[in-house]
Formats: sequence, C-alpha cells, structure tokens
Amino acid sequence: MSQPRAALSWLADAVLYHIYPPSFADSDGDGIGDLAGITERLDHLEWLGVDAIWLSPCFTSEFGDGGYDVEDYLTIAPRYGDNDDAAALIDAARSRGIRVILDLVAGHTSHRHPWFQESANTPGDHRYIWSDRIASPVRQWVPNQGRRGGFYRANFYPIQPALNFGYARPDPTEPWRQPVDAEGPRTNRAALREIMSFWFDRGVSGFRMDMAYSLVKDDPGHVETAKLWREIREWIDRSYPGCALLAEWGDPKTSIPAGFHADFFLHFAGSALRSLWDNNTGSLGPWSDGEPCYFDHDGRGSMRTFLEAWQEAETATRGSGLVGLPTANHDFSRLTCGPRTRDMVAPAFALQLTWPTLPVIYYGDEIGMRYLPGLPDKEGSQCDTQARQGSRTPMQWADGTNAGFSTAPAAALYLPVDFDPGRPTVAGARADESSLLHHVRKLIRLRRQTPALGSTAPVRVLNRDYPFVYARGEGHLVVVNGRAEPARAAVEVGDVRPLAVHGVEVANGEARANGFSYGIFEFSRRQ
Repeated sequence: MSQPRAALSWLADAVLYHIYPPSFADSDGDGIGDLAGITERLDHLEWLGVDAIWLSPCFTSEFGDGGYDVEDYLTIAPRYGDNDDAAALIDAARSRGIRVILDLVAGHTSHRHPWFQESANTPGDHRYIWSDRIASPVRQWVPNQGRRGGFYRANFYPIQPALNFGYARPDPTEPWRQPVDAEGPRTNRAALREIMSFWFDRGVSGFRMDMAYSLVKDDPGHVETAKLWREIREWIDRSYPGCALLAEWGDPKTSIPAGFHADFFLHFAGSALRSLWDNNTGSLGPWSDGEPCYFDHDGRGSMRTFLEAWQEAETATRGSGLVGLPTANHDFSRLTCGPRTRDMVAPAFALQLTWPTLPVIYYGDEIGMRYLPGLPDKEGSQCDTQARQGSRTPMQWADGTNAGFSTAPAAALYLPVDFDPGRPTVAGARADESSLLHHVRKLIRLRRQTPALGSTAPVRVLNRDYPFVYARGEGHLVVVNGRAEPARAAVEVGDVRPLAVHGVEVANGEARANGFSYGIFEFSRRQ
C-alpha cells in the first residue's frame, strides 16, 4: 500500500477547519446556516490560512441526529441548498487554495432511507441486520414497523439502523449473523464506493468516515473492518489518487494501518485528547474522568498521558499516516469552556500548530467562542448526559443582529447566539492585533513557512512539566505554559531567535514563561 505522506503531501502540510453547517453562516435568512453562506465566508478562511474545510454531514436527512441520519447520500439537504450550491462551494474554495472534505456516515442510514424502507418490508433483503427476536446488546435492537416484522440493529439512536457489513464470527444461536462476504455486505461495500465516486467526481478531496470502527460486527481486533477499509483505500489510490480517507476511530495505531490517511485523537477513545483540553466542564458526559488537563488554570495536569498515546501511535504507524489533533468538535467542548477564558487558550493553539500532528480547528475556536451551557436539545444533541449543543452555537461574525450569523428573528435561529455582550466576533478580532485570532493566524502562517514545525519533522521533548518544552527538527524550540503561574525550565541550546513569542523568554540556558504563554524560536547548536 502506498505511503500517505508521499501520495498526499497536501494533507501532511494541511491545517483543517471543521464546520458544522447549520451554525456557520446563513445566506437566506431562515435561521439555519447553508452552503451558500459558507461560500460567502471563504475569504475569512483564506485570510486565516487554512488548507481544507471539513463539513459535518450536509446530505438529505430528517435531522434526528444533526444530519448523521442520512436519507440520501447523493443529495444536499434542501435547508443547506442543493448540489449546485455544493459545486459552487467546491469551485470557490479551490480558487482560494482550499479543499473540501465531506463527512460520510458509512455504517448506518436514517430509518427513512429508501434502502431501509425496502428492507423493512421485504423478507430476505439483507442490507441491514435483522433478527426475529431481541438480541444482545438489547438496547441496540429496535422493533420493526414494516411488513417484515422482527427487529433491526441500530448503531446509535433507534432511527439509525446499522447497515450490514457482516459479522466477523458466526454464532449458531444467532442465525442472522452473516459473513462479511454475504450478498448484503457485498452490496453495501459496492454502494459505499458508488457514493464516494459520486462526490469525488464533483471535486471533493476526501471523506471523514463517521464511526469507521463500527462496520463489521463482533470483530475482535477490528480485523475484518480493517480489511474492508484497506480495500477502500487501495481503490482510492488507484482511482482517485490525491484524495484523502480520514477516520472517526479515535485509535490511530489501529486505524492508520487499516488504510486511513489520518485519524483523530477523540474524547471517547482513550484519554489523550481529554488530558490536554478537558477541564471537566461542558459536553463530556460519561467520558469525563475528573482528572486535570495540562491546560488547567492551577497547573495540576501533565503531558504524560498525551505523550504516551502519541508515542504509541507513532510507533505503530511508522510514519504512514497522520494523527489529527482537534481543538474541539461538534461532540466535544470548545477550548473556551467553563473557567477557561479565551485569554488562556493561545498556548493551546501554539501546541496544536507546532506539534507533528494534523491540526483541526473547530469553527469559532480561532476567535475564542465559548461552549454555551444550559441550551435545550437540538436535533439529538442532548445524548443522555452529553450536552453537545453547547459546542454548536452560531458563528459570531460581527456586532449587531445575531452576531452577523443570520438576518432571521432570534427565535428562528438554529441555536441561540451567545448572549454575552462581550462575546468575540471575527470583525472585532480582525481589528485587534492582540486578539486570539491574530495569534492563530500567525501560528498557521509560521507553520506553513517552517517545515520543521510541520507534521513530518522529528520532535524531541526537553521538559514534560510546566512549561512544556520541545525541539522540532534540528533548530527550532517551542515553549508552552498551560497554567496561570509562571514556569521555568533549563534549556541547553545556543543562540535563539524569536519567531512567535507571547510571554516567553529564553536566555542563559533557561526558558522563562509567564502564565498562559508560548514561544517559538529558532536556535543554533552550542559549540
């Protein structure tokens, strides 16, 4: 199999920007963001310096789970526009040097999808997983309302029936378990390629695969699931070279050898991401472990958990893929959350944009938009104790009505705009050279101009505590202090030249860092 960094240099060098479509920009005044709105705001993303945008699902849906319940993979949801609007966005982004990546829900559909409607009423149709009785795990089996009767297996909510990609292990007590090469699984694998081809042919540069680990059931070690994705990857390399395959798996050491170009550290798979950003407030629900993170106001955290996970992934993948590090996402709390204010998060961006990772900026994090607690459920966002809606509020573009997101009445908005009169906006941050936005833009530009700060140059940790200090390549030094108290560390380098400094000084063999500070330097070796 080809090596992703050789075939996809654009991804290895990229900074991704994650957009939740209903909340980014509303072009037609109905209170919900749309593709034309994204197109109108591409100038901001070009100015910021991102290389690709990743859109959460924008296909036809009943929106029982924010669009992750797809009714038609080949048609843009009417509230976002139509396929011509998608083409216009792709073309306009390309003209600015920005690629478009779509979110593809590969493992399940909406219960309203024509495939499911046919299967629910047709005995012998095996595109989905059917049983004549409730099986284990009980909560995943849903009574069928169609003529077929019986029960179907759901992946997440009951409205999301699992597509049948087979079971890795047979069980004579569960005769509905089909092997991975049965007719139903073969049909679904073929359909997955047809969907991807449809959008690749229209200029899409890649897909982020939702719940990529979930396709083959009862699959110890994800052996059969990995075989499936390797086949997909080999097909992409042959038919659409240069297009990317990204995983929502949360386990890069497993998913990258399975054929993905990149996978993300995620809050629900291990604690690497939580050990950096999670201050035990916001959306986490059952995943919050109560442990302090490195970017903890009082400095109670540690880089140990993150570094162990990183080293494990690097060792397993041998440089054959990229580990994505998001600031947040549609499921996980923003950097600015709870007691952490936007004045505290610049060093988090410094780490993200100088560590050998695939950085992913969640929309609005670049201006310090905050996680908004206490909002009502919206389209399945309140999942048990996980309040995801707080990270999905409208983008704040300017002062005035609805923060420039929409001209609709406030009551018609997808979710409320942050009510804080001191809320940050893009316009306000652009005008303030000291704003978080300018820090982020400067860091992105520095990463692009300095290969040693990108995803492929080696990294060497010099101090694991506060401040966190590491060398990139042969001559670059990064100092990050994620707490309020100043910190010092011995640094044995030669002469230093500051490249981007915010409260850090390196002199006389020591790095001295103010609270919530960062510094990036070029250094010479000691003679």
